Amino acid sequence: MTSTEKLTAELRGRAAALGFDSFGIAAADARPDLPDKLRQALDAGWHGDMDWMAETAQRRGSPRAMWPDARSVILLGVNYGPETDPLALLGEKSHGAISVYARNRDYHEIIKGKLKELAGLLARRSSAEVKVFVDTAPLMEKPLAEAAGLGWQGKHTVLVSREFGSWLFLGAILTSAELPVDKPHKVSCGSCTKCLDICPTAAFPAPYQLDSRRCLAYLTVEHKGPIPKEFRGPMGNRIYGCDDCLAVCPWNKFASASRELKLRGRPELERLTLAELVQLDDVGFRELFAGSPVKRIGLGRFLRNVLIAIGNSQNHALVPLVEQRLRDESALVRGAAVWALRRLAPERAAQLRLAFSAVESDEAVQAEWTEELA
Repeated sequence: MTSTEKLTAELRGRAAALGFDSFGIAAADARPDLPDKLRQALDAGWHGDMDWMAETAQRRGSPRAMWPDARSVILLGVNYGPETDPLALLGEKSHGAISVYARNRDYHEIIKGKLKELAGLLARRSSAEVKVFVDTAPLMEKPLAEAAGLGWQGKHTVLVSREFGSWLFLGAILTSAELPVDKPHKVSCGSCTKCLDICPTAAFPAPYQLDSRRCLAYLTVEHKGPIPKEFRGPMGNRIYGCDDCLAVCPWNKFASASRELKLRGRPELERLTLAELVQLDDVGFRELFAGSPVKRIGLGRFLRNVLIAIGNSQNHALVPLVEQRLRDESALVRGAAVWALRRLAPERAAQLRLAFSAVESDEAVQAEWTEELA
């Protein structure tokens, strides 16, 4: 065994000891197809208003475009598979459904320290330079993880693993060291289209393609404006993210291995009622979601999502709570409240329309009072 092979074996063992479930290595230039694929997606506008994707397109297309000295990429995965079916909560219309990954502590915080420790070991043993990334740089982790043998990008564009299904957090270490690479994983979806068929907004133009502008995970998290009307009904009670295409993947049946990093959802985030959520103020929001990715979208966008879910709930007992948000300082929240009120109690909305329209300064909110409901 060569010294490089011994180093790789040591890194693999240390990664397992640190709690990583998957480990693989790809050459930094293993995916020369990425720049063209990225450009096609950007030209089609599938990135929505995530302008940073277009702004970093040149660097995003290749690890070596971002860091010319990069020679190898170590990809690591952590299984965060849920212990129960996340789709079950979609039937409980008075509760808010939060994506599985956001019920944990922020995975950036959990994984990054472990990555730094592993990268430090590599640097000490090889004197090579290293850089650590956890979804925080223009690095396309999923196709690189495919090249490194961790799994394959499924028809829903998410990485799928034979061992852990669609539930893997990914982290990466770029290094100037030349390390022995792993074999790429073959795509193993076969004829299955469950992930495409279940999407409530038809966000997949074709297998292996995702139009973020139609994706509820994007709309509830990244999108800063009002939820487009055509997607409000399909949102149901999803108030942060969407797990449908992940949860239905047949490979998930293998995703029950123990997790050393303890990525289990916080119980208090799994069954939150819309009634309690719509009453949150900024302090309460920050306290409830401390350490969670949910906190990053801010109270305004979160209440927007909650109010859309209330409008879909058919729970008329929530009408008084919706009316309180008609006076919210945020136009984004007020607009969502108008829509929810008109859905739940159209007669009550008609009674209030003139009074509120007379003092409403935001054109988008004004339109919510009068435009057709989707």
